[in-house]
Amino acid sequence: MNIHEFQAKELLGRFGVPVPAGRVAQSPQQAAEAFAMLGAPRVVVKAQIHAGGRGKAGGIRIVETAEQARAAAEALLGKPLVTHQTGPQGRIVRRLYLEPAQEVARELYLALTVDRRAESVAIVASTEGGMEIEQVAAANPERIVSEVIDPLLGVAPFQARELAAALGLREHQPGAFSRLAGALYRAFVDTDAGLIEINPLVVTAGGALVCLDAKVSFDDNALFRHPEIRELRDPGEEDPAEVEAQRYNLNYVHLDGNIGCMVNGAGLAMATMDIIKYYGGEPANFLDVGGGANAERVAAAFGILLADSRVRAVLVNIFGGIVRCDMLAQGVVEAARQVKLSVPLVVRMEGTNVAEGRRILRDSGLNVITGSDMADAARRAVEALKQA
Repeated sequence: MNIHEFQAKELLGRFGVPVPAGRVAQSPQQAAEAFAMLGAPRVVVKAQIHAGGRGKAGGIRIVETAEQARAAAEALLGKPLVTHQTGPQGRIVRRLYLEPAQEVARELYLALTVDRRAESVAIVASTEGGMEIEQVAAANPERIVSEVIDPLLGVAPFQARELAAALGLREHQPGAFSRLAGALYRAFVDTDAGLIEINPLVVTAGGALVCLDAKVSFDDNALFRHPEIRELRDPGEEDPAEVEAQRYNLNYVHLDGNIGCMVNGAGLAMATMDIIKYYGGEPANFLDVGGGANAERVAAAFGILLADSRVRAVLVNIFGGIVRCDMLAQGVVEAARQVKLSVPLVVRMEGTNVAEGRRILRDSGLNVITGSDMADAARRAVEALKQA
């Protein structure tokens, strides 16, 4: 789960992370009032969306008067902001965050993430702040340094010193960096975060370290332990289909293709998408109905697929183990009737009660194309799409 910048800064501030004071505005009038309350000669107005690249897209503006803050809010609020991470449709700006402008001497990069190979949290740092870390890794990988954190020790002093030295911090700054790293690590562990990214971490003209931006995402599987964090979710920033899928505990991810996929099992779902691409098609989604799916969840999953106007064919790939094929078939039939199925439907089914499942599909009156195996089903789905 992702949260907004203003929420991330408020959360990190509770752990002692140095973040600028700021105010949220949801109207031009509130933006003007926020400028006055901050009492700074120059204020940064930031669009709050779950995407990077806001500055290059015009979503971050510096203002020097309350009227300029009002004008910036009028230009941003209620309008889509298109960045390289939003896609061409952009994201509607519903909130702004205003904070005093900083006199920046240097921009650095700092992040905490899970190192899967080391099975621990790692701190990643770079002198190339303000840039996408992927670009730095591609162009100047030697400028990225990292330290794996021992979960029994936390951020060790020597690790903080090594990172500070790599970032070119001097005099009192290594001590400040050590405190910052420790605070970020406590925040990461205590909130079950998956990523904390500070980009940029700035050295001000006065030599202080300040987190000028903050991105925090959390492990969805741990949210039951953090109801206060769960309340920070903004459904308006998420794909409506993915929000709907969450209601039924479905694992759904929206993609850019036109062949809808419904599969039980994450591994089988990944293989299904791969084989669709192998035969020249493009999957419209990842959708795993799970091992404990019932007819209601299957019907909901099918409805979500067909609600996508880009879907021009559907491939159902089911291996009935825990989930019986007859139950899944019944869910497909119910959903297809509800939405008045008008696109080709290809079904490959194997496993428990497969004969009964096939009978249900055969007697449903639906125009079902049967695949003998996974490859055959994918090939038939691509062919049906071309003929549709």
